[in-house]
Amino acid sequence: MRAAVLEAYGEPLDVREVPDPEPGPDGAVVEVEACGVCRSDWHAWKGHGEWADDRVPLGLTLGHEPAGTVLETGANVERVREGDRVVVPFSLGDGTCPACRTGHGNVCADGAALGFEAAAPGAFAEYVRVPNADYNAVELPGFLSPRDAAALGCRYMTAYHALADRAGLSGGEWLAVHGCGGVGLSAVQIGSALGARVVAVDLDDDALDRAVDLGADATVNAARTDAVVDAVGSTTGGGAAVSMDALGVAETCRNSVRCLEPRGTHVQVGLTTDAEQGEVSLPTDWMTRWEIDFVGSRGMPPTDYGRLFDLVEAADLDPGTLVTREVALSEVSDRLAAMDDYGTAGVEVVTDFSG
Repeated sequence: MRAAVLEAYGEPLDVREVPDPEPGPDGAVVEVEACGVCRSDWHAWKGHGEWADDRVPLGLTLGHEPAGTVLETGANVERVREGDRVVVPFSLGDGTCPACRTGHGNVCADGAALGFEAAAPGAFAEYVRVPNADYNAVELPGFLSPRDAAALGCRYMTAYHALADRAGLSGGEWLAVHGCGGVGLSAVQIGSALGARVVAVDLDDDALDRAVDLGADATVNAARTDAVVDAVGSTTGGGAAVSMDALGVAETCRNSVRCLEPRGTHVQVGLTTDAEQGEVSLPTDWMTRWEIDFVGSRGMPPTDYGRLFDLVEAADLDPGTLVTREVALSEVSDRLAAMDDYGTAGVEVVTDFSG
């Protein structure tokens, strides 16, 4: 099969023939029909994460937002069948540990990260292996195409888990979203669907216009003010109840924390870069004074997809509106390089695995 393999950090991926995957007794092989190109792929491609012993190994096929059709299953697989249309979360659980059994498979200690670890080669490829398929492969509802499911497969479900589960966002509350890339725009659409009032923060007018189209009630262009926190406070009448850093740089993280109302909740989704190396200083005395919560959020457990699908259907949401570009496998390197200077918008999806 054709796959895009990481041979050197920051250099073009090597698109070449590699052996087809085998399902193994508990796994499944999925024909990939669509796979999103995410900023987390960019982090992997750049070789980030060494400071946390989390650097993606060379020789790995990247890609972690796949949707497609099951081609083959292992002998022990009972729930998943050949021909099933599925989406696969990047945070793969073993399905048996205490975290998995209690609905938190995204933090499974014995799990793997699809497209980030040698144990789970990724989906910038014609086929991808899904380990522990009965737990990790999620059947797609009929109203979602593979392209739209790939848009939902990481950033959208990450935003949903962050807002609905980790931050407990409620209707009528103000939500501030810092960074309007794929996960930020997903948060805008989901936050609006959950009944929140949303203020979107970004440096780019086009991204902010897109946020308005997706449900933002107000915007702040951070390139035009040195007082983002004050601008959000003025817009919300004293601060947001929930604020998300969807980018992962020190400035957006601190702005997100400081723009909260008393007893507000900051949710960290964006991963840091070489500049921060996993560490951001915070106004801890101020956070203590106003009882500010700081929570991290990673992906979403596969057991929660049903609730997300229900919201998408009930609120008539369209994750496909986030897709701004469909690309071929051979173009992935160029799209990752464009992220160096934030030269991508919304969600880009690989739909051509032959070109």
